[in-house]
Formats: sequence, structure tokens, C-alpha cells
Amino acid sequence: MIRQFLIQISLFVLILLICNANAENTPYKSTWQSVMQHPTPEWFRDAKFGIYCHWGPYSVPAYETEWYSHWMYVEGHKINQYHIKKYGPLSEFGYKDFIPMFKAENWRPDQWAELFDQAGARFAGMVVEHADGFAMWDSQLTEWDAADMGPKRDLVGDLEKEIKKRGLKFIATYHRQWLYAWYPTLDETADASNPEYAGLYGPRVPFSAFGPSRIFPDPMPDREFSEQWIERISEVVDKYKPDLVWFDNKLDILHEKYRLDFLSYYYNKGLEWNKDVAATYKFEEFYPGAGILDLERSRMSEGREFPWLTDDSIDWKSWCYIQNPEYKSVNRLIDTLVDIVSKNGCLLLNIPPKPNGEIPQPVQDRLQQIGQWLDVNGEAIYDTRPWKVFGEGSAQVVEGHLSERKNADATADDIRFTRSKDGKNLYVILLGWPGAEKSITVQSLAKSESSTIIASINMIGSEAAIHWKQNNDGLQIQMPQQPPFEDAVCFRLNLK
Repeated sequence: MIRQFLIQISLFVLILLICNANAENTPYKSTWQSVMQHPTPEWFRDAKFGIYCHWGPYSVPAYETEWYSHWMYVEGHKINQYHIKKYGPLSEFGYKDFIPMFKAENWRPDQWAELFDQAGARFAGMVVEHADGFAMWDSQLTEWDAADMGPKRDLVGDLEKEIKKRGLKFIATYHRQWLYAWYPTLDETADASNPEYAGLYGPRVPFSAFGPSRIFPDPMPDREFSEQWIERISEVVDKYKPDLVWFDNKLDILHEKYRLDFLSYYYNKGLEWNKDVAATYKFEEFYPGAGILDLERSRMSEGREFPWLTDDSIDWKSWCYIQNPEYKSVNRLIDTLVDIVSKNGCLLLNIPPKPNGEIPQPVQDRLQQIGQWLDVNGEAIYDTRPWKVFGEGSAQVVEGHLSERKNADATADDIRFTRSKDGKNLYVILLGWPGAEKSITVQSLAKSESSTIIASINMIGSEAAIHWKQNNDGLQIQMPQQPPFEDAVCFRLNLK
């Protein structure tokens, strides 16, 4: 009896081994169990930093927010009042009338891609469709696209070619699920109420479906809307072969069938292309492991076992171009990147181009300065993995959706760690410059608590000799006279 049982167990284990051996060649099915087997690409874990942009007809009014197209139809809202005063009643000038004004006449996709490359981004792209319903690619499924209206160019395709030409990964970000109930007007004279323009504005949905107190529409999207959703993102996949498809939240207004159908389709396309692809999600809109978890204007407070992503904007106030931006400092942006990487994450930074296609000079300046820092210190960022602790110091990160404003700037007392994949180097990154000849103590590297044996220490980008000693209190490092950068200072610890 025992012998027979052991034989049965052995046969069962053998079957499992055979199944696992063939798993790589097995097409993905439209089930969570299947798509959860899709691995996070190694290129994503190595890349650490990406850039994308919110750019479209909503960039034309350049007022307050990329939600302009929504709030302009909400009677009494500040943006509704501004719109009527500047452009006239909604019956005479609706959102569709911004499209001819969105010309992208000065757009140079080669210059964009070159700037992204100089900034140190390893993946880049654009919002291919925002909540407004306007497609930025040459779509065969709608006339409301950038190839037929406005710029009359395939904006996605033109940028995709330039990004891939420079060896960067191409990403497409998609927000169409928000179109359902995005234009909540009770005004029957408004153009958003006219069935003639339903191809842009989407189905008429009760006003209450998208009020400030509502999270989900009621009723939920019908089959027609859901099928259009998957048809359009699948068209983007087929035409441009993105390495990563990024989704905004609210995916769960769609039945999980459509989410699963897309994931299995896209992951199978990756196998067909012999390309490692990835998809992102927010909150609990995919099962864990079915994609990469993305946090909006938010970070993890601690390190995580799994790779994750933060998407954030270079402007504190808006994702699109506005008249009075509040751009983050280079120091803040670099510190944020370092903090995220130390916790096993990547940063996707949004920039806001002008409607004519130009990138504002203050944005260009910041991207180039980030690139200069990464040119010197990139070995402590790219291709690294988390250490046993992410860091030390007094700066505490507040977790939660849209919580980035709650996080204070880091200081020289805050330290972050990364390590090389081969384990030969440990990187100690100070999120500020302590001052010439001052000494800092890294408590996580105390002899009494750490088996890490250090052979030598160098400040990356500097030829200055570094004086250090390791004792039971920690690793003490004396600063040289001058660092390469004061935004964040990186030390390479060569380990025995």
C-alpha cells in the first residue's frame, strides 16, 4: 500500500515537472490563474526610470488640470465658468472644438526621444488615449483621432519609432475606461449631448454616475462600450508592439472578462514577438502577479519583495500643460527616484508638453539635470536590486493614493541602499550633501550587526580618497572637499 502510494506521488510530481517544463511555451488563457504566471520582465527590473506625457486637446486651454474636459460640462464648476467666459456657451463651443486648435505644429518626435534618452530614461511613451476619448494614434476604429483631426499625424507611431531607434523600451498608457460618464452634462444643448458626436464623447450616462461622491458609474458599462475598450487598446498593441501597457485606475468598472481577454491577448503577443512585455494596474484591479502594481503620486514606505511602479508628474498641480505650473525641483525628483529604487520600484515621470508640441524649457532643464546626475551615478540605480534594508534616516514616506504632497523633502541624514546584481558592490546614497570633511555614520553597516565586509569605498564621480572605518557603531565615512553633485551623493562599497 505504501509502495503504491509512493509511486502515485512520484507520478504526480513527474507530471508537475513536465507541465512546468512546458509552461514557457504554453499560450496564456483568459483566466487569472494563467495570466498570473506571466513574469515581470527583467528589463523592467533593470530600467528604473521612464518618461511619458499627458498631451492632447486638453492641453489647448491650459487651465488648471487635464480634467478640464470633464469639469467644463459641470454647471457651476470653476472650470465651467472659466470656459463659458472665455470660449462661450457649451452649445457654441464644446470640447470637440479644441481639436482643430491642437495642431502640434512645432512637434519634433526625434527631439523628444533624444531628450528622454539624455534624461536617462530607459522606457518612454505617451498617453495614447486619455479620458476625453480622443485617440492619439492612426486608428481605423474611429475618426476622432490625431491622424484624421488636429495634428493630422500618427503621434503615437512617430514617437514610437524614435524611441525604439534609441534602444529605449516603448510604453503606451491608456485611460479610456474613464470615458464612460466622463461628460456628465444635463444641458441638452451642449455638444456632448448630441448623438452626432457620440464617437468622441461616448454613451450618454446619467449625470449622477460621475459625481464627486461617486466611485463607480451606475449603470455599469454595457457590452458595446467594453468591446470598444478592448478593440482600441488591442489596435495599439498590434500597430506599435509596446513593451509595456500602462492602465489608469477604474479598470474594475469593466467586467473581468475584458481585462483577462486583453491580458491573455497581449501576453500571447509578447510570446509571438519574442518580446518580454508587461502591463500595469492600480489598487486591486488585477490579481497579484497578473501585472505590475502601479501607485499614482505615491510611494511605498518600505521595501517590497515584488517589483512595482510609481507614476508621478513633474508638476505638483497638473499632469498636462497649464498656464501656471509648479514644477518640482531637481533635488526632489532625484531623491524620489533613489527612494523608489531602493524599495524595489521604478519611477515613471510625466511631463506636460505644450499643444504646439514644444516641451517647456524648465521641464527640459530638469530632465537634462537628472540625466547629468544619472550619467555619473547610474551604476547605483540601473540594473540594481534592493539590499536587505532600503535605508535609514528620519524622512518617513506616507503611503496612499495621491499622497506625495504629504512627504517632506529628504536631507543629508537620509540614506538609501542599492546593490549590484552580482552582489559585489553595495551602494550607499546620501539624499543630500552633509558638508565638506563632515563624517556620517551608516548604522546598518555596524560590525556587530552586519556580516558585510568592505574592501574599499569610492565616491562615484570623484577621485578623492575616502577615509572610512567600520566598527560596532556603524560605517563611518568622512566627506571629501567637494562632491560631483549635491542633490544626492553615491558611495560604491566594494565588498570582499
